[in-house]
Amino acid sequence: MAMKSHGAHVMLDYTGFFSNEENLGEWMLNLIETAVDQSTARRVHSHAEEFDGIKSPPGFAAVVLLDESHVSAHCYSDKGWLALDCFTCGNTDPNTIAEIIHSKLEQEISELKLVNRTQQSRFMHERV
Repeated sequence: MAMKSHGAHVMLDYTGFFSNEENLGEWMLNLIETAVDQSTARRVHSHAEEFDGIKSPPGFAAVVLLDESHVSAHCYSDKGWLALDCFTCGNTDPNTIAEIIHSKLEQEISELKLVNRTQQSRFMHERV
């Protein structure tokens, strides 16, 4: 029986994510919210958590919870690593959100390098 998906998950990994932004997690959260608002997704909650390097390595985690699933970013700021994921279901294309975020990151951070981009089908089910 042929399988069908009802969602997709786009994951992006970057190096060279170095910025002079004081509150980098909040900056990223605002970028994610803007990208979501420019898509067909509906955001329902947002949060960013900055890590100061005392209990956890320095960096942040930011997440926007969607009616359709989520968009998140996690950063090791001392290493310049950034991981993004855009997971949506239904008719919302996560690539739209990922492209908006990617374009803005490229404009803002000159050393940024996309080292991996993958997409996985999600909510797999039998075709009815």
